[in-house]
Amino acid sequence: MARVLIADDDSAQRRIVASILKSEGHEVLESSSAEEALERLQQIPCEVVLTDMRMPGQGGLHLLESALKFTSAPEVVVVTAFGSVDTAVKAMRLGAYDYLNKPLDKDELILLVQRAAEKYALRRDSQRWQQAARVGIGQGLVAESAAMKAILETIDLVSQSDSTVLIQGESGTGKERVAKLLHSGSRRGVKPMMSINCSAFPESLLESELYGHEKGAFTGASVRKIGLLESAEGSTLFLDEVGDMPLSLQAKLLRAIQEREIRRVGGVTSIPVDIRILAATHRNLQEATRQGSFREDLFYRLNVIPITIPPLRDRKEDIRPLISQFLLHPSRRKSISPEAVDALLQYDWPGNVRELEAVLERVCVLTRGPEISLEDLPPELRHPGVKRSPGTSAASSFEIPSEGVVFEDVERDLMALTRSQGIMADAAKLLGMTYRTFQYRAMKFGLKGQ
Repeated sequence: MARVLIADDDSAQRRIVASILKSEGHEVLESSSAEEALERLQQIPCEVVLTDMRMPGQGGLHLLESALKFTSAPEVVVVTAFGSVDTAVKAMRLGAYDYLNKPLDKDELILLVQRAAEKYALRRDSQRWQQAARVGIGQGLVAESAAMKAILETIDLVSQSDSTVLIQGESGTGKERVAKLLHSGSRRGVKPMMSINCSAFPESLLESELYGHEKGAFTGASVRKIGLLESAEGSTLFLDEVGDMPLSLQAKLLRAIQEREIRRVGGVTSIPVDIRILAATHRNLQEATRQGSFREDLFYRLNVIPITIPPLRDRKEDIRPLISQFLLHPSRRKSISPEAVDALLQYDWPGNVRELEAVLERVCVLTRGPEISLEDLPPELRHPGVKRSPGTSAASSFEIPSEGVVFEDVERDLMALTRSQGIMADAAKLLGMTYRTFQYRAMKFGLKGQ
């Protein structure tokens, strides 16, 4: 329900209207003049203002014009005497939501206030979506390069549609951030986006996660489970690393996209779903279709609107602003020397934006002074042409500062760096750990990953 401000110098009329609106669950404030109403609005923002046009002092038109200048401007409904059409038209031209004629009809009053409150809520949500999009860009989707500017333009064009989008790019380029921007800028952005990494689950578990299951569908299914395709009703489902989905599940996903309905594992009833699909992969799906590891018909269903994010090495104009963005984080507030920036610009960044962020985080933790110098960077960044020869131990490439290090900090930074090269399963292999061991230690250190 909404907060409604009633501005009317007729106390009896004001009390009647307030009583009607309170009975509908609205919170009601009352004012006897335009000046008092504006003072109340400055103190307590309202969704709807219901104002009489004729009041002592400044009238309803003044209240209308002034109220619409507020940051969170309310929807204004004006009340006019019967036959005062010219006044009502003028108010509408100035920005009033609608008008009511005296004597007021109860049902018309209730309906109009409800619709005005709904319009206010839609306008507020739209502003939140735009703010969310700006925040998303500030968190790493920097667009200094022409390629990234084109991607942001595409996001702006397609976010309001329900078309399926396929986001392609190497690991760490920011595919999930693009998906979040597409979702937050859409009409579905009022609900949380559901996400799943298709490479992180075995086939049987992935099917249950996506479609859910009925009680008794298989051993251990003691209760009914609602899957992500069903949970995302009215929202967006993000299928990360969709290129790693098993062929048997690809056929089932194709049907869900085409028919807009699903069937839980062990179920016999088809359930309609209203969702938008966003998919991402680091694989070349066209090549995968030629090799037979990815269904061609599913590829065409997903590739309605393709967005390809170039690797960081191909858009080095974005590196400087990315560095600035990352060092604005409260835990990384340090300056960086020009020599260190040049070294970061020369590096090829195989792990892309994720690797850049992980390296800066590690350097900020291990650097005691207020500025990051060239000497603070890892050896492979200081000497990009020098590679470790086969047979050389990994330990020999580490340089321990004279003041020493905290072992757990080193372990955490090493895990963060390997995670930046790709998905968590690949990072576990790089460190010689099982996936579960890596996942446990990542949770311990508060590292988020795929």
